[in-house]
Amino acid sequence: MRAFVFPGQGSQKVGMGADLAQASAFAREVFEEVDEALSQNLSKIMREGSEEELTLTENAQPAIMANAIATLRVLEKECGVLLADKGDCVAGHSLGEYTALCAVGAFSLSDTARLLKLRGQAMQAAVPVGEGAMAALLGADIEKATALAEAAAEGQLCQIANDNDPGQVVLSGHREAIERAVAMVKDHGIKRGVLLPVSAPFHCELMKPAADAMAEALEKTPPQPLRLPVYSNVTATLTSDPAIERDLLVEQVCGRVRWRESVIAMQAADVNEFIELGGKVLGPMIGRTAKDVTITSVVTMEQIEALAKEIG
Repeated sequence: MRAFVFPGQGSQKVGMGADLAQASAFAREVFEEVDEALSQNLSKIMREGSEEELTLTENAQPAIMANAIATLRVLEKECGVLLADKGDCVAGHSLGEYTALCAVGAFSLSDTARLLKLRGQAMQAAVPVGEGAMAALLGADIEKATALAEAAAEGQLCQIANDNDPGQVVLSGHREAIERAVAMVKDHGIKRGVLLPVSAPFHCELMKPAADAMAEALEKTPPQPLRLPVYSNVTATLTSDPAIERDLLVEQVCGRVRWRESVIAMQAADVNEFIELGGKVLGPMIGRTAKDVTITSVVTMEQIEALAKEIG
């Protein structure tokens, strides 16, 4: 069985999508449609903007989605390889879940762009700048990370935001608590703690105002029927019911990204081939979590053509 997966925040970089847009009119159409939906020249920021401007959550989220959907559009329209025919399920890391839903027809491209722009703005606005932080724990499994988070909290919020793979967990919460956690890693048998260059503490209870904003937005733009089922970040289980998926997207704002568990669940359901579209971030995480699977990360025109040959 084959899963198509889509990257999340942190996979953005200036220049993303530029070569693809040059090589394919179908990719260009995606970037133009997103620009139009947002009334913003996002593709210019992606192509030649400053790192700082692209990293802003409200820009990074729709940009990463647009890049992945452009990759998919080239695969489908130019190479004639349809995701719904060649895949068994989809999944995405955090904002990547929206990309996955767009890929299987639950949201239109324009609606996905608008939802992610709003999601980025709402997450940014939920916590005053400087009050929250996130840190990656390297060489930490979920048990060690949980113990560290509890020890560092001291009455503040320190939560597991992302369970990425067997050796990488991300914490989120109040800045002081996260800084305490980084200082205490060695006491908990964790190799290293690194503060992340993010503008807000994602996937923790401090994001409640953003979850409320997304509940309202998804009420107005609910997901439509899915052509393939999606593994949800918050449950690490398969869903194909649009109404359930809508509620899960709201929960996802404050909830843990259970990526490691999702990969384990996919492998247990006989997925033995993973294809990452529009990034090279999830491939290594999947490789550290699941053994004896095939992983392909596809970004360039050459890689798309090679994939089409292989699975077409």
